[in-house]
Order: sequence, then C-alpha cells, then structure tokens
Amino acid sequence: MEIFINVILPIPLEKHFTYGVSENEAAKLKLGMRVAVPFGKSKIYTALVVKIHNKPPLVYEAKAIHDILDEEPIVTSNQLKHWQWIADYYMCTLGEVFRSAIPNALLLESETLILPNKDVIIDENELKDDDFLVYEALKYQNILRVNDIMEIVDKKNILPILNRLLQMKAIVLKEEIHEQYKPKMVRYVRLGEKYNSEPELEKLLNSLTRAPKQGQAVLSLFHLQATKRKPIKLEELEIDSKSSRAVIRALINKEVLEEYFIQKDRVVFDSKKTLKPPKELNEYQADALNIIQKNFNNKKVTLLKGVTSSGKTEVYVKLIAECLSEGKQALYLVPEIAITTQLISRLLEYFGSAISVFHSKYNMHEKVEVWNNVLNNKPKAQLIIGARSALFLPFADLGLVIIDEEHETSFKQYDPAPRYHARDAAVVLGGLFNSKVLLGSATPSIESYNNAQTGKYGYAQIDRRFGNVLMPDMELVDIKSQYRKKRMKGHFSERLLEEITETLNLGEQVILFQNRRGYAPILECTTCGHSPQCPNCDVSLTYHKQRNQLRCHYCGHHMAFPSSCQACGSNTLDTKGFGTEQVEQELNLIFPTAKVARMDLDSTRGKHAYAKIINAFENQDIDILVGTQMLTKGLDFRNVNLVGIMNADALLNFPDFRAHERTYQLLTQVAGRAGRTKKRGKVIIQTFNPYHQILKQVTTGDYTGMFQEQLYERELYKYPPITRILRISFKHKDYNKLNEASAWFAKALQNAHKISVLGPEFPPVARIRNQYIKHVLIKIPKSVSLQNTKKNIKRIQNSFDAIAKFKGVRIIYNVDYM
Repeated sequence: MEIFINVILPIPLEKHFTYGVSENEAAKLKLGMRVAVPFGKSKIYTALVVKIHNKPPLVYEAKAIHDILDEEPIVTSNQLKHWQWIADYYMCTLGEVFRSAIPNALLLESETLILPNKDVIIDENELKDDDFLVYEALKYQNILRVNDIMEIVDKKNILPILNRLLQMKAIVLKEEIHEQYKPKMVRYVRLGEKYNSEPELEKLLNSLTRAPKQGQAVLSLFHLQATKRKPIKLEELEIDSKSSRAVIRALINKEVLEEYFIQKDRVVFDSKKTLKPPKELNEYQADALNIIQKNFNNKKVTLLKGVTSSGKTEVYVKLIAECLSEGKQALYLVPEIAITTQLISRLLEYFGSAISVFHSKYNMHEKVEVWNNVLNNKPKAQLIIGARSALFLPFADLGLVIIDEEHETSFKQYDPAPRYHARDAAVVLGGLFNSKVLLGSATPSIESYNNAQTGKYGYAQIDRRFGNVLMPDMELVDIKSQYRKKRMKGHFSERLLEEITETLNLGEQVILFQNRRGYAPILECTTCGHSPQCPNCDVSLTYHKQRNQLRCHYCGHHMAFPSSCQACGSNTLDTKGFGTEQVEQELNLIFPTAKVARMDLDSTRGKHAYAKIINAFENQDIDILVGTQMLTKGLDFRNVNLVGIMNADALLNFPDFRAHERTYQLLTQVAGRAGRTKKRGKVIIQTFNPYHQILKQVTTGDYTGMFQEQLYERELYKYPPITRILRISFKHKDYNKLNEASAWFAKALQNAHKISVLGPEFPPVARIRNQYIKHVLIKIPKSVSLQNTKKNIKRIQNSFDAIAKFKGVRIIYNVDYM
C-alpha cells in the first residue's frame, strides 16, 4: 500500500503539497515533524508534516521525500489550528505563516553548489571572459558556491553565466542541505574512572610528584568538587589551579582527567537570588483583581484600564503566580523590545529562572533554544515574555495570556505576510487553550474599550496612581505666539527651558519626546527651493548630522551630505523641520554640563543598545533623555519629574482616521513617565494649536470624552469598530499598468458587493523602492459576512490573475488595517 504525506512548504502556496514515503518512514513520522523535500527542478525545502494518508495526488506524481529531520514533532496541533486561523482571517497562505512562525535556523534550505563536469572536454576559446574565469577557478577548486562566483566575476547577476556553462555542459549543479542551529556545548572535566578507588588515587598523586603543575591541577579539581558539588568547567580548573590549558590537556591525554560536554542555553537568567513573594496590592488593585478573576470564571477576555503608574504590573504578577502554581505556562506580550529590559529585571525577583524571553533581537540559535524549552514545557520556560512573534511559540499548556499596552500599533505586523494583529491573534490563541486572556492599557484602543462597553469583554479599572501620587500637571505652551514674540531658543519655548533648568537644579531627570528621528526631515536650497529626493521613493531624504549623510527611511538609500545644491550649485542649503538628533544637539549647547542621550531607531540598533540606555538612565548617569515613541511604552523611571513634548501638531495632522485616537494615547503615555513616585510630575506640551479638542482632553485626562467623540465620528463615516476595514494594496513599477489594474479591481468589487469601496487612491508616499502603490479600502458592515466577502474578493483575484496585461501587479491584503 502506498503511503503519502501532506506538507506545508515555507513558500506562498495556497494548498498543501503531497509526497510519497516508505512504510519505514511512515512508521517514524508524526504530525508536526519536519522533512526535507525536493520542490521545483532542484531546490530542497524544509516542510512540515500535517497529514499522513493513502490518497495519491490527482494532478501530479508525488515525489519521494529527501530526509526526515526530527525525531519528535516540533509543532503542536494547537499551533497548526492557530496558523490556519491566521491564514484564513488575514488572507495569506499557510506557508507564509509557517515561515514567519518558525525560527530561521529550523528552516533548512538547500544551497546550490557548482561543480566541474569532468566527463566533458570544453574548448576554452568558446568561453566568454566571465565564463572562463569561473571555468578556470573550478580547475583549482572542485566546489564553488554562488557567493564565490559573484566575487570571482565581481557581478551580482551571475545567472546568465551559469546558464551558458550549463548549456555547454561545463558544470554540474548540486543542492546541499546544511544545519544552521548549533547547540552551545560547554566543556567540563572530571577524574578518570580508574582513579575512583583510593589505592589508584594514591599511586596517581605519587606519580605526579615530578610534575608539580599537573599535581596541582588534580588537587585543585578535588578542591573544586568538594566546595561546589557540581560539574567543573575546564576554564574553572584552569583558573583555580593557575595552570595552562596545555597542562590540563596533558592530563586528559594520560587519561588522568576525562573531558565531557554538556549542552547549555545561550541565554540564562540569574536565579541565585532569593525569590520575593508578590507585593501586597492596595485596595484599588485588589478590587480590579477580584473583578478580573470573576470575569475569568465567566470565560471572558478582560480589559484592565489603569492610569499610568497605577501598578498594573503588580496585578499581572499576582495572576502569573496563580497560573504558574497550577503548573501552566503564561505568555506576557509587550509591544516594544525596550520594555523587556525593565520588565525582566522586575519579574526575575518574583519568578527567577522560570522566565524565558523571545524577540527579534535574539539570534537564530537563541530563538531555537527558547522554542525547544517551551515545546518541552521546561521549568525555565513557564513565563514567556516577548514581542508579537512570541505568540507563535509551541506552548504545551498555556494558562494565561497578558497583552500589555494593548492599544499599541507595534502589535500589528505590516510586512511581510502574515499581516496579523498580535492582540487579536493572542485572544484566539487563548481560546484554543481555554486560557485566561487579559488586555491592559492606560489608554485602550477604541475597539477594545467598545468591546468592554458592549459586554463582549469583561472590564476592570484602576483610576488612581500607586501610593496616591497625583497625575502629572500638564501645561500647553502656544509656540506660535512664542515664535512671533521671538521667545524661542532653537525649538525650545521659554517655559520649557525654565522647567528643564529647575528640574536639573533639583537633581531630577527630564524626558523630551520628538517623534521623528534624524537631524531634519528636509534639506532645502534657499536660492532655488530644490530639496534632495530619494531616487527609489517619493520622499525627501532625511538629514542625519551624526553620519553627515542624507538617508531615506523607507528604502535605506543614502548619500553623503552635499556641499552645494544639486540643482543650481548654490551653497545656501538649509534644513526644515527637526528630529531627535537636532534636539540633542541644541540641548548640548543650552545645557553644556548636563548629560544628554538619545533613544531612537538609530541609537538602538545593537543587540544590547536598549538595555545600555535604559540602565544608564535608571542609574541617573543621564540627565536628559531625548527619544521617539519607544520612550512612551510602559517604561518606569523613578527620578523623572519633567516630560517635554516638542511638537504635538505633527501627530494630530497625520492623514489617518486614527490620528486623534493615537495622539491622545501617545501623549498620555509619554506624560505618564513623569512623577511616578512621590512628587507630582510636570508635563509641557508645545503646540501651534493649544485650543485643539484632543489636547484639552489629554491635559484633563478625559479618556471617556475622547472615546465618545471618536465613536460618534466613526459611526458617521463608517470606520471601526462600527465596520471592519480591509485594505487592498496594488504594487507595480509601471505607473500606467498599476492605474489600470487597480481601477479594474475596484470596479469589480463595486459590482460584486453591497459594501463601501473607497479608491483606488495613491497613499501620501506613492512610490517605495521603485514600486508605485495604490490602495483600495473596503468597509464591511457588521451585518455582512466577513468570510463571504473574503471569498468574493479571492474570486475576483482569480479573474484578475487570468488577465495577461495585469501580470506582475502585486496584490497585498491587510485585514483590520491599522
């Protein structure tokens, strides 16, 4: 009887692919195991087994698998159900979810090797110059890789060269799979087996009298074993005995010592400290916890709205402790890697080595180790803290999911597919495990708060800061009148400078928020008005003074700072607007004795960059911290008494239906960094429009007023949470083809649905990486089936794909567009 398996391949395929396996292979295989399979002409991919059956494929002949890569499944059945939901809901393929979910080190792909064909004699005169260079190199080196050939011919596109050599049969291509993950093995030493008896040991010590260094190493080993009572590392013995590696190697060669290896995780959290019991909650926290637990008993997802510094984390700690005591795993999702730095140090005090962390700054080996620990439900992986990708981990028994700062846009994945929202996907994940799900925020999203108000979610709130500290005193400064009266110093108002001076004199710290990195967003010639543009995108280049270059924040294109205008040759170049770099420079001039630091994407590129800046600020080595929105997300600094917002209007005037909601959230969150201990903090908001309704609501903390106004507008213009939004993006390098294709698709949508179709329209940035972009926005009322709408859209796409002139136009779906 023939046996077949269905597999998911890590490429955007709509369907599973079928391969044949032998009876012996079928006996070893289980669902969720990886297999290496051939796909296409010669490529080998890592695939995931999702079904074992006896039905051969109807339209193609099933190939045999290449190899079985696992002894046990690395993906669970609940994971596969979750992936399927993500693929269906966010209109992507299961292969795209698989590729996004699995650490890259577990996705083995074949590498093309180029070998000489020794059975054919080639006339070298027929070879072109580049072909000859490759052919000549293969005489001296039997195997070349693609990168080797690129270096030899000094070209990136080597496909024509390989095709010519293949046609002449001068080369043979071979695919080789190589394992990327390498476990970390630590070297240990112990006494050889034959010296375990006392007589043999005595003989050994007597024999080493002529080799005092070797004798000292053996005595040091006894000493370390007696004091530590755990395996001894080779390095420890080397240091303790004050001997060299050669001495220990000589003892190993004599079989006096025996070396062995133990696999260790690359990331290990210190668990030596005595664990603290969770803190006693105040009455407001305790009331919120009781309400949360009642909602959990009723199987409800619950929203906790707690003002900044109200002690939401201590409520989370209580719930996590309860979950871990039941022997279940807990997932703690945060929107920004920066938050994990502080959060880990706080949670280590309560849960010690039960913590694992998972985010994009971890390298592929570290990710695989966390993956395996979670899969095997190890004690070191009971509480998982991570950014959005952590919800893809293979949980064994998930009991609690906490989504902190649930309103944050960082939870939404934009590129590549799957374009999922981690908050919503985490709620579904919790449902699969029947686990408790808690959303937490000081400024909940309109959707979540509406769900709480309509009874879909449970609701709890903490409306006082911990220790009854007053909410910060907020002050709006009209910089329009300040500029008119010439009272601005750089980009600082007199009022903000007074407060910074006073705060520094008191030995307290300052946070300044400017949500734009770089020195200035525009460089302009004051003679002709020319501004350097990105050649690949429809945006001006941002000036980065520290690197002395102009840089595109969309595609990464950069160029050296020009000495004169590229259009007219004039030297009168000036900057417009300002970013974090310029704020930092002005501060260094105004407050030369203060220590100023910057926290934005440019200054936090290194793996430990976040931790260095945050720790330095916590230790008060920094007086003033300038930063973008990564400063706003849940960080807790005890000595910050002043927060300055450099320009609130840039947020308000953003072309998006969520602009006012996000402005309220961002300003409230950054203001919440001030005065978190005993003294009331101060917040200065610089704006050209101090009478704007949102700014008034921020200063009075009127979340309910903001919610009601925004909900009324959303009802009026049919935006979420009143309707669902699906954005379809079209991309192509040909402007005319894109216009024609997007118009055809939009017309088909309007004819097929009784729904609102907006567009096609160009976005504010209409070209990125030489690809023109157009958007179509679909508003789907709650009364219309979302599933049927998606099916109809896919049907239209099938017709679209059949039209030859639209070939090459890329379609991207973004469900619940944020």
